[in-house]
Amino acid sequence: MYIKKILLIIVLLGLIAGGAFAYLIYNALFSPNTAFNNKEAYIFIPTGSSYDDFTNLVAPLLSDMETFEAVAKRKKYIDNIKPGKYLLKKGMNNNEIVNTLRSKNIPVNVSYNTQETMEKLAGRVSSQIEADSISLLKAFTDPEFLQENGFTGDTGLSMFIPNSYEFFWNTSATGFRDRMRKEYLRFWNDDRLKNAEVLDLTQIQVISLASIVQKETAKVNERPRVAGLYLNRLKKNMLLQADPTVIYALKRELGNFDTVIKRVLYKDLELNSPYNTYKYAGIPPGPITMPDISAIDAVLKPEKHDYYYMVANVEDFGYHKFATNLAQHNRNKVQYIRWINEQNINR
Repeated sequence: MYIKKILLIIVLLGLIAGGAFAYLIYNALFSPNTAFNNKEAYIFIPTGSSYDDFTNLVAPLLSDMETFEAVAKRKKYIDNIKPGKYLLKKGMNNNEIVNTLRSKNIPVNVSYNTQETMEKLAGRVSSQIEADSISLLKAFTDPEFLQENGFTGDTGLSMFIPNSYEFFWNTSATGFRDRMRKEYLRFWNDDRLKNAEVLDLTQIQVISLASIVQKETAKVNERPRVAGLYLNRLKKNMLLQADPTVIYALKRELGNFDTVIKRVLYKDLELNSPYNTYKYAGIPPGPITMPDISAIDAVLKPEKHDYYYMVANVEDFGYHKFATNLAQHNRNKVQYIRWINEQNINR
């Protein structure tokens, strides 16, 4: 009888101990363990992070780091830290947090508009993914990559089509560049390639001309007309005489693309640069900016007309007055010059 009581006590103690252990395990796995007050918090884990690095990032977001570490060790996360952007929701337990950090890297939307230089593009992109601007610029301008893909230092900007793209935050510089190459090839579908062939222009020539259209007018609905004008001039072997190319040439000569130039002077037209379309015939050797899709498609599907000249319309700002002959253009130009002199714009 005495032995039975002892055995019963031992069993009861075992059940109590097992229950306590089970409770501790359950509590470690399934009790809420977030310390932030917002409904959600994002954590960005850099590539190559050690567990100590990771701990410094995640500790402020958790109520109990000790129970989290116990679960992370059990699920073998500590030795397999994964870089990326992760979403933690208020009230998550350790099991949910570890599972999220193991497999739910969240994509980010990387967007960029028209950029004049690779440097500016690299800066824009670096603010949205892990890769820094220096590594991005190095990847963008890598001579071997450019040569293998039919680009040069002057034409490399052609590869980047302004838009919004989905990436993982921890995408590398070369990973981003290579993806943009694929997007460039996807952009040039059969329809666009056929239109370029009809115009007897290469893809890079289309983008270079589109960059002039982009700079010439911000009005999307005017771009097909402007594109048609430049194409008319090319067919007649006329100089393009586009002021934006002179401005680009001046900035390139100065080595400062942040320079503000509001007025092109007659002396500027003599600048000896292949980008100066008042001096050199044809399309410049590369884009003067990164044209957006509307400008590229304006070149590929231009408005058909007989215009060869244009000048800014001071009666309808942002738009232009178009002319079929020089005499008509000169009459339109008088009004523009009078207006710009009244504004006292000297540069």
